[in-house]
Amino acid sequence: MQIRVLGLACSPRRGGNTEIMLDWALSGAKLSKAAVKKIVVPELNVNPCRACNACFKEGKCVQDDDMQLLYPDLVEYEGIVLAAPIFSMNLAAQAKILIDRLQRFWALKYVLKENVTKDEARRVRRGLWLSAAGMKKNDVFDPAMKTVKYFFAMLEISDYRSVTYCGVDEKGAIRDVPGAKEACMEAGGWVGGPRG
Repeated sequence: MQIRVLGLACSPRRGGNTEIMLDWALSGAKLSKAAVKKIVVPELNVNPCRACNACFKEGKCVQDDDMQLLYPDLVEYEGIVLAAPIFSMNLAAQAKILIDRLQRFWALKYVLKENVTKDEARRVRRGLWLSAAGMKKNDVFDPAMKTVKYFFAMLEISDYRSVTYCGVDEKGAIRDVPGAKEACMEAGGWVGGPRG
């Protein structure tokens, strides 16, 4: 079985640090023989969750936007890479909107008592969070970590890692961070690598 890896570029700044990190990770996944797909989330038409609770009935979101195109990949791909920078001490809004729209999976799990993914898929799924922040404190990522854990939990991914770099602000500055490319490629290789 060829592993499929979905990369989610969530920064509104195209070609920015987290997108560069994502491209490195996806290169690593390709070297592991994975099939990769990259989606630039800010280019999608994704509305915020309306908290209408319509998903409590059948586990489906009633909003007709581009999330409907993304939902199948989120549950079917064996690897999910969330590339989301830190803005104002938490995940960039573009990532948070996407994560909020996983409310339908929360409803599926906790209201309707159903699994989001198939049993065989759940056993092999892996996740990766890539992030950069301008602030030069390592704990800048701590507030976002709970949201990232929720993201992977809603996708029924228990095996995940993170690669984060603080003090990286200017566009492209991640290229000057020693070892960053190698770390991202290695993590991507793990996400896209063989299972078992």
